[in-house]
Amino acid sequence: MSVKVLIPTPLQKITGGRDVIEVEPGKIIDIINSLDKIYPGLAERLCQDGKIRRFINIYVNEEDIRFLQGEETLVKDGDEVSIVPAIAGGKY
Repeated sequence: MSVKVLIPTPLQKITGGRDVIEVEPGKIIDIINSLDKIYPGLAERLCQDGKIRRFINIYVNEEDIRFLQGEETLVKDGDEVSIVPAIAGGKY
């Protein structure tokens, strides 16, 4: 089995237009590093000094990893990981 990682539109330039990538299960940080080996530059957009950047939200099965174990959150077979960059700006 594998884990589905949903790639947001701004990062699809790095993944060659792929919006879903299947990877082996593991910790979030290990999954990001594995993706970076295939798609160089992806990890630096998501992480700084081994930590998820504060404006990047990552969800495992729709649960924010900040309320789990952060970068150390274990992702199992069949889970879905969503990467969601924060959106700011605009007028209200």
